[in-house]
Amino acid sequence: MLHELLRTWFHWVEAWGYLGIFFLMAMESSIIPVPSEVVIPPAAYWAAQGRMSMAGVILAGTAGSYFGSAVSYWVSKWVFIGPDKVASAHAWVTRFGAGGVFFARLLPVVRHLVSIPAGILSMPYGRFSLATTVGAGLWCTVLAFFGQQVIGDQPHLLDSPEEMVKAVKAKVLWILLGIIALAIAYGVMMFLRSRAAQPQAEAK
Repeated sequence: MLHELLRTWFHWVEAWGYLGIFFLMAMESSIIPVPSEVVIPPAAYWAAQGRMSMAGVILAGTAGSYFGSAVSYWVSKWVFIGPDKVASAHAWVTRFGAGGVFFARLLPVVRHLVSIPAGILSMPYGRFSLATTVGAGLWCTVLAFFGQQVIGDQPHLLDSPEEMVKAVKAKVLWILLGIIALAIAYGVMMFLRSRAAQPQAEAK
């Protein structure tokens, strides 16, 4: 079934161009697990062949990611979620804020869900939008650059979406590890800052 879904999504990019990119990346940024590696890389390759523009691919991907995230943000305000999950979301947003949303937008799996706690806790929408747009834009740019390289060297990957996803993931692995390291450093910094602020709050 996954094979057929990958081929279907891949065909949408090929047939619908920018609209397909927008729609699929909107799905990718919601709870629908569309792998962005099957959307942006082939589009970037086709842009290099003159069928689309690279800037258009990145903009369509970023816009779609933002739209999907915005829908999740607003819907989460109206969907009932248990008190335990609300408490966890509150702790996450309070501790990590906009920086947490930014880094989450660059990490697999997490980027599909980060809009939900941000919406539940009514994170300021302007701050959420900025972090989401910058993070999504950076991720789309990275995928476009490496995807174009990978498929340019191995055009036969266009006949096998599964192999294409594996090849792109292998190429961006070190980028992801660097992002994870930065995200951990940011989390530690925010944790230490919150610990340092506690005595001041108690003193008041």
